[in-house]
Amino acid sequence: MILSIESSCDDSAIAITDIKTKKLLFHKKISQELEHSVYGGVVPELAARLHAEALPKILAECEPYFKELKAVAVTSTPGLAVTLIEGVTMAKAIAVALNIPLIGVNHLVGHIYSLFIEKEEIFPLTVLLVSGGHTQVMEVKNLTEIKSVAKSMDDSFGESFDKVAKMMGLGYPGGPLIQELAKNGDRKKYNFTIPLSQSPLIAFSYSGLKNAVRLAIEKSQKEDYKDIAASFEHIATAHLIQKLKKYFKTAPPKTFAIVGGASANLYLRCKIEELLKPYSAVLLLSELKYCSDNAAMIGRVAVEMHNQGIYTALEGLNVSPKSEL
Repeated sequence: MILSIESSCDDSAIAITDIKTKKLLFHKKISQELEHSVYGGVVPELAARLHAEALPKILAECEPYFKELKAVAVTSTPGLAVTLIEGVTMAKAIAVALNIPLIGVNHLVGHIYSLFIEKEEIFPLTVLLVSGGHTQVMEVKNLTEIKSVAKSMDDSFGESFDKVAKMMGLGYPGGPLIQELAKNGDRKKYNFTIPLSQSPLIAFSYSGLKNAVRLAIEKSQKEDYKDIAASFEHIATAHLIQKLKKYFKTAPPKTFAIVGGASANLYLRCKIEELLKPYSAVLLLSELKYCSDNAAMIGRVAVEMHNQGIYTALEGLNVSPKSEL
C-alpha cells in the first residue's frame, strides 16, 4: 500500500491506496473552509497551523496500515509554501520511521489522476485544468509526458469566482456560492465582454472580466447579484469555450477531460459537453467528491510512480510553491 498526503492549500488529507488493485482503502479530508470564510479567502499562516493540528489526527487513524506500506507520497509542488511544508515534513518523518521510499508528487498531475481513482489510466487525452490557482490546457500522453498548450495570463477561472463572491460578500469558497446564486439569474442581463475574443492567442485572462463585474456590483443593489452572478458565470465559461474551439481547429480532441476544483461547476460541464458533440469526443470527468484537492488523487499518481521506480531522495524533496508542466 501507499500512504499519500495532501496539504497544498486549505485541505488536510491522507489516503491509503492498494498498489495492485488501485483501490482506495482509506481516505479522510479535513476542510478549513469555515475558518477561512471569515476572511473571504485562504490565509496561509492560519492554513499551516490548522494542517499542523489536523494531519497528525488523521495519520493516527492510519496506524493499522503501517506494516503494509511500501512508500509514502506527498504533494511537494505547487501550492502555498507554508502549507506544503507541513505535509512534506510529515512524509519525511514517516519515510525515516518506517524505512520506506519517498515520492514527491506534482499537485497538477494529481488533478489529472483524479480521473483514475480506483480505475486504470486512459491516455492520451486533452485536459482542461480549472482550479483556484490554475487554468490551463494540457496534452497528456502518459505520466511523464505532459505538455501545457494554453495557460491563464493572470487570474485563474476558479480564482475569479472566489474574488467575485468576495466582492458580493458571499463568503469562501466562491465557486459553489456563485453557481447557486446564478441558478435564478438572467445570464444575458449584463453584457460583459468575453476576454481576448479578438486575440489570436490561445490563452486565458480573467482580470478584465473580474474588474467589469466589480464595477457592476458597485452600481447595483443586492437583488441584482443573481443576474450579475449568472452573467459572470456565462461569460467566464464562454471565454473557455471560445479558446478551446480555436485550439480544436488544429488539434481536434478524441478524449477530453476537465479536472480541478472548478471542474465541479455544472454549467461549465454542460457547455463542454455541447462543445465536444461535433467531434464525437469522449468526455472524462472526476467524481464531484474528487474534483477539489484530495489525497486520493496524490495516491493514485504515486501508484504509477512506484510501479515505474520513480522516487525522491529524502534530502532532495523540497517544497516549490510554483511549478510548470
